[in-house]
Amino acid sequence: MTPDTVTTITNVRLLDGDSLGDELTVVLNGSLIASVSPAPVEVADAIDGRGCVLLPGLIDSHLHVDGRASLEACANWGLTTVVDLAVRDIRSLDPLRHAEGLPTVLTAGVPASAPGGQHVKKMGFPPSSALTDAAAAHRFVGEQVAAGADLIKVIVEDPKVPGTKALPAAVIAAVVTAAHDAGRLVVAHAVTTASITTAHEAGVDVITHAPLNADLAPDLIASLASHQVVLIPTLTMMRGAVATLTKSKMLTVLSTLGIAPKLDYTHAEASVALAQSAGITVLAGTDANTEALVPARPPYGESLHDELALLVAAGLSPAEALRSATAAPAQVFGLTDRGSVTPGLRADLVLIEGDPTHDITATRNIRATWIGTAPALVDTRGLR
Repeated sequence: MTPDTVTTITNVRLLDGDSLGDELTVVLNGSLIASVSPAPVEVADAIDGRGCVLLPGLIDSHLHVDGRASLEACANWGLTTVVDLAVRDIRSLDPLRHAEGLPTVLTAGVPASAPGGQHVKKMGFPPSSALTDAAAAHRFVGEQVAAGADLIKVIVEDPKVPGTKALPAAVIAAVVTAAHDAGRLVVAHAVTTASITTAHEAGVDVITHAPLNADLAPDLIASLASHQVVLIPTLTMMRGAVATLTKSKMLTVLSTLGIAPKLDYTHAEASVALAQSAGITVLAGTDANTEALVPARPPYGESLHDELALLVAAGLSPAEALRSATAAPAQVFGLTDRGSVTPGLRADLVLIEGDPTHDITATRNIRATWIGTAPALVDTRGLR
């Protein structure tokens, strides 16, 4: 949308708490939401939103951008903001981060990991991201911030899992301290109960993934809640990982010998239910990627709708799942200009046909998406 473009959406409903409110008229002026009014409006070329819900643009809180096509796929599925949680060269994202018509990209840049770990040895991340001590941690964080990282990510591994190299707890804590000094949140990759505990004790702000080896213990859940730690469970990835890894003959043999954990998706699902019940903020993230070495590759954009359904199956209400992909990540990541259909905020919006508070799969019924200054991504003439 150009600065003087006015778009009027009539007879549309918004999410109001756990249900939908009455029909409203929403006016967009350029890149901003101009007004939200109960009064019916007679405007030529207005978009008739009857039978539809206008949501804030969807946010995927964990994926890995792979060029323009990955972001175009996200936009086509109603995503207006994405959080990239590992890229080999942060500057490769510069042309994409605020491109018109594409989702806004937040990034954690290069993740910190242990020397000899697979991120450097097999996946091609720079050797400077393998940290040996606290001094290296401070140097690393400074480099990522200077390169434009919005967040800092650290790989927290469980040393009991075969083939992993784990950062010492003191180094993880040094990453957290340096990041906080620089005004950055720290996101920890952690996939077992032990690694989640280590990450929490080091003081990270956000944990991504959910455990497959056991449910999170009640005392750990309580501590995470009291410290306001955020969880991005990536259930889509965890389900896919179990499906792939349980077919591995080597893992089966090691599990039988008690050397490797037995993987069960129900642990991830139960942990999400426990986290939600304890008041932990849960964000929707998919881990969408095109990496050859990871156990699952959720598709960009579409997989967020799978994630919402899995979150509801794990115990979130549909409204809670919707907030996990809209208002909640906007608040966690400091995106004060979006996440709500409120006058003055950025016109990052998605028009959904149906009622996703009753059937979360309705989020797939996308009629139109607006990303700030860009025009609607679908032809809205059929709605007029």
